[in-house]
Amino acid sequence: MRYASAFVDSAIESQKSDAIEKDLQEFAMMIAGSEDLKTFIKSPLISRLDQQEAITALSKKAKFQDITANFLALLAQNRRLSMIDSIIAAVTKDLAARRGEVAARVQTAFKLSPDQEKALQDALTKAVGKTVSVHLDVDESLIGGMVVTVGSQMIDDSIKRKLERLKIAMTSNANNNAPAKNVANEN
Repeated sequence: MRYASAFVDSAIESQKSDAIEKDLQEFAMMIAGSEDLKTFIKSPLISRLDQQEAITALSKKAKFQDITANFLALLAQNRRLSMIDSIIAAVTKDLAARRGEVAARVQTAFKLSPDQEKALQDALTKAVGKTVSVHLDVDESLIGGMVVTVGSQMIDDSIKRKLERLKIAMTSNANNNAPAKNVANEN
């Protein structure tokens, strides 16, 4: 993604990559926590200037780095704020790759404690052989266990998935054990 790559280059050049990554994560949390903000940045009815001014004010209030504020204003000016989720993901992935890290997405049925998060990160780092940046999501529908995605690999060790597999196994066994119909004796 062109915007993300250029932004990462600028962030690294200015030696503020950690700060801008933090700014973008905070901006993502603001969007996730506000339906009004989500609607505002995705609406084609809001003028470029209004979006740009609002984003500049928001960036100032949040005390974002100048480079982050300018980047978000540029996205508003070019009508790209609607793509902010994928842009933030691309920036995060690019920064992690440049640090020699691999990003992992972990879904759990409940919020992990800081000790559990650290143990999980250590275990994933050991398994992958690189530093792993873990992004945690809570999905209560998993019931228990977790789903780990690293790159294109996914490990689903959730109770939900185990129950689905058990249901499939029981259904197929029930179908296989049903008495066979004797077609020869029907006439």
